[in-house]
Amino acid sequence: MVNRRTIQSIKKAGITTCLFLLSFGSFSSDLIWQFDPELQKAYYLVTNLQSERATEALKKINTNELHKLYVQTLNETITILITEDHKGFLEIDERFKTRIKYLEGLPVSGEILFLLAELNLQRGFCYLNLGQELNAVMSIRKAYQLTADCLKKYPEFVPIKKTNGVLQVMVGSVPDKYKWFISLLGMKGSVSVGQKQLTELRNSKSSLSQEATILYFTIKGFINQEFETAAVGINTCLLEQPDNRLLLFIGVNMLIKDARSEEALALIHRIDIQNQGLPMHYIDYLRGEVLLQRGDYAKSIEAFQRFIKNYPSVSFKKDSYFKIGLGYWLLNDSKQAKSNFDKAKITGSDKAEPDKYAAKQLEESTYPNKKLLKARFSTDGGYYKEAASILHTITPHDLTNAKDQTEYYYRKARLAHRTGEISAAKIFYQQSIDMTKNNPWYFGANSALQLGYIAKDQKDYTKAKKYFELALSFPKHEYKNSIDTKARTELEWLTKIKA
Repeated sequence: MVNRRTIQSIKKAGITTCLFLLSFGSFSSDLIWQFDPELQKAYYLVTNLQSERATEALKKINTNELHKLYVQTLNETITILITEDHKGFLEIDERFKTRIKYLEGLPVSGEILFLLAELNLQRGFCYLNLGQELNAVMSIRKAYQLTADCLKKYPEFVPIKKTNGVLQVMVGSVPDKYKWFISLLGMKGSVSVGQKQLTELRNSKSSLSQEATILYFTIKGFINQEFETAAVGINTCLLEQPDNRLLLFIGVNMLIKDARSEEALALIHRIDIQNQGLPMHYIDYLRGEVLLQRGDYAKSIEAFQRFIKNYPSVSFKKDSYFKIGLGYWLLNDSKQAKSNFDKAKITGSDKAEPDKYAAKQLEESTYPNKKLLKARFSTDGGYYKEAASILHTITPHDLTNAKDQTEYYYRKARLAHRTGEISAAKIFYQQSIDMTKNNPWYFGANSALQLGYIAKDQKDYTKAKKYFELALSFPKHEYKNSIDTKARTELEWLTKIKA
C-alpha cells in the first residue's frame, strides 16, 4: 500500500503545476504546432475560462483533428479543475479513455506521443484535484514515460519541452524524504532542467513560446521565490492579452507574493469586470488576503465569507475561518473572533499549507499578538510605513513569551529585507535563527532561507550553501515542505554553478 503522506506530498508538488496546466495548449504540424485562426479563437476562450463559449465554437470548427482534440480536452480539464465537479468528471473521464485509446491506435509520431503525454498529465491533475490520489500518481507516471519516449525518439519535436518541463519541475519539487517512492516509480526530476527546457521553448519560433514564457515566470515565482521577476514577466504577457482572466489570476498571485497588494487589488477589480465564463470563487480568498493586509478588516471578512459560501472544495476554508477570526480580533470583537476560531477548528482539512498553518495556530492557548499581527500583514502587503510605525510602538512589555519575542525580530528582519536595509536584515534574521532553536516555529527556517538568498545575490555561494542547508535542518514547522523545496532548488543551482 502506498504511504498516504507520500501521495499527499506528490499532490502538494502538483498544486502549482495544476495552475500551470490552465495556461497552456496550442500546436502545429511537424516539429512546431500552430493552430489555424478559428481554432486559435476557441483556444483563447478556453484559456480565458469561457468554457461554454469555447464548447460552442469547437462544434463549428472543421480543422486539424489532433489540434481540436487537444483543445476539447483542455477545455474539459479546466472546467473540472475550476468547478471540482465530481459527477461531471465521470463523463469526462470516459472521454479521456476514448481519446487515449484512439491515439494509441494511430502510427507513432512525435505529436502522438506528445498528445498522449499531455492527456495523461491532464487526467492526472483532474484525479489530484478530486482526491483520487493513486489514480493521479499512475496517470502522471504514464505521462512521464511517454514524455521520455518522445524525447528519445523525436528529440527535435519542440512542443514536448513544455510537457517535460512541467514534469521535471513537478517531480523535482517532491521533498527528499519521499524521493525513494518517486525512484520506485522510475521518475527523476529537476527544477533547473525543467526551467532550461522551458527557456529553450521560449526562445524558439514555436507558437508555444508564449505559453512557455508563462510557465517559466510562474515557476520563477512559486518555486524560485523570484516574485518581482515573475510579476514583471506576467505583466508583460498581460500587455498582449489584457483581458485574459487566467493571466490576471496568475498576476494577482505574483503581486501578492511580491508584497504589492494595491496592484494585486487593481487586477482583482479587472477580474471582477471580466466576469463571463467559469466562476473564479478563489479570487475572493485572495481578495480577503489583500484587504486583511491593507487593514480593511470588515471588507476582508466579507470576502472570506463569500469564498466559504461559494468555493466547492474544503481546501482553504479552515484558513478562511481562521482569518475571519483574526479580522474580528483586530476589530476588538473577541466574541466573534472566538466563534470563527472555533469554526476553523472543525472545518475543512489541514492538507493545504495555509490550512496547516491555521491548524497549528489554533492549537495555541492564547490569541495572536495584535501588534505583531498588524506588522506582519502590513509588511506582507507592501505597506512598509505602516509596518515600521507599528513595530516602533512595540516595547518589551508587549512581548510576553518566547515565541512573540522571536517573531518580533523576524518581523523586523522581513521589513528591513523588503525595504533594502540588507545589513539590518541579516542581523535580525540571525537573531531569529538563534531564538528559534528547536522550537516548531517557521521563523528560524525561513530566516535561514532568506539569508541564503541574500548571500546568493551577493555571490557568496559558500555562505549561501550553508544557509540553505541550515534551512533544511529545521525539523518541524508549518511551512517545512515549501521552505525545503525552495532550499533544495537553490542547492541544486549552486551545485551546477560550481561544476
